[in-house]
Amino acid sequence: MNFEEYRKHDAVALAELIKKKEVTASELLDIAIKRTEEVNPKINAVVTPCYDVAKEQQKSVDATSVFAGVPYLMKDLGPELKGVRHTMGTRFMKDYIPKEDSVVTQRVKKAGLVIFGKTNTPEFGLTPFTESELLKPAHNPWNTEHTTGGSSGGSGAAVAAGIVPIASANDGGGSIRIPASCNGLFGMKPSRGRVTLGLQSGELWGGAVCEGSVSRSVRDSAYYLDAIQGSAPGEPYSIQTPEKPYSEEIKTQPGKLKIAFSLEHPMGIKQDEENVAAINNTVKLLKSLGHEVEEIPLPYKKELLTQILYMTVLGETSATIDYLGERNNKKPTIKDFEPNTWLLYKLGKSFSAGDFALAKLKWNETTRAMGQFGLKYDALLTPTLGMKPFKIGALQNSKAEDIALRTLNALGNTSVIKNAGIIEKTATKIFSWIPYAPLANITGQPSMTVPLHWSKDNLPVGTMFTGRLNDEATLFQLAAQLEKAQPWFEKVPTI
Repeated sequence: MNFEEYRKHDAVALAELIKKKEVTASELLDIAIKRTEEVNPKINAVVTPCYDVAKEQQKSVDATSVFAGVPYLMKDLGPELKGVRHTMGTRFMKDYIPKEDSVVTQRVKKAGLVIFGKTNTPEFGLTPFTESELLKPAHNPWNTEHTTGGSSGGSGAAVAAGIVPIASANDGGGSIRIPASCNGLFGMKPSRGRVTLGLQSGELWGGAVCEGSVSRSVRDSAYYLDAIQGSAPGEPYSIQTPEKPYSEEIKTQPGKLKIAFSLEHPMGIKQDEENVAAINNTVKLLKSLGHEVEEIPLPYKKELLTQILYMTVLGETSATIDYLGERNNKKPTIKDFEPNTWLLYKLGKSFSAGDFALAKLKWNETTRAMGQFGLKYDALLTPTLGMKPFKIGALQNSKAEDIALRTLNALGNTSVIKNAGIIEKTATKIFSWIPYAPLANITGQPSMTVPLHWSKDNLPVGTMFTGRLNDEATLFQLAAQLEKAQPWFEKVPTI
């Protein structure tokens, strides 16, 4: 098998070839490694190769497992891989080597996926673009001047470039769906509690974070979620077990769905013309498939993001840094972090426990409201992002902003920072780029982005469907129907 043949198959299909002995797992790994060495200098998707670890793992792969030896990449944030550095995109953790596998890592291995590298991520996954000082920017294979999104930007770029058919991703504010949209992939954020964060974590970002993947095919994501889902001892959340495997749900027609859609931008700015085209085309496609589609006002306001979610991110970032410092016997200092991260760390300490608790209570208001929304509609359709993928560096601090921020950080006066309006300005800039994805992290709902549109200059523009809590099944059924009606698998960048 050569690379072009390899790229024509998704992970499930490659596994079938291995089981039929038409190709070996070793051959596939060699192809994936060769492709990495060829394309990674252009896209910086893989930041820690671990080829020897993969070759050792191959020896114990169960030939009957669902993925049976298919090559796989793991994000450098979230689940840990024993013996391989786990930087989380930050200088503070650049020398950290895990001593055990996370539960998801164990399940990935049991499913037969062979881990041969770690993918690029921003510092602690805090930005919806992948441009950390430690790991350097990841580049979009569709146009290397543009963003891969974040925080699973390295995984998105690697899958789009053909290194692997599926890679790990996690999502605390859109970090599965953002890079999937930017790179022309399918990405499903599962319901809260669907996949354990153990052994290392009980919950992250107040329950906003969950584990998943980015893939070129719907069925790869379905089989993958079947393989990694489930709780572990000490789980903080309990969720209903699916009625049947998602790998079966994708073979089931969704029936006639009632889908609400909105093109309203919560930040009050003009909607991107490519988003308008993407949603209008998707609405036509849905109607042609027999679904009922209704336009509605967006069911939340910008304050949900710029105040309520941002408050939680501040507190969680500060606590996470202190927790990691205690766990690794290492005191956090300003030199260990990027200026924006240090700002979040200090600001997180400046708010009261009451401020944090109030934000969480308002989260719960939104969760209940979206529960009521689900009584009327099967899904909410919106753009995945606020605009098509921007040029790398466009959302970074300006030179003047960076100097001001470093000065304020050095002074350590959080009251000055609050009064300077930096929080609101930063939040507005970030959430203008991701005005839709974080809703499902707050409510815990499943949400997926589907690659149905490309811009005039050939950049992917995703459309997002957010379903009822615990109802990934309907979303997978719809995704499979859309994939069949408007196939995207053969559409790949020429990098």
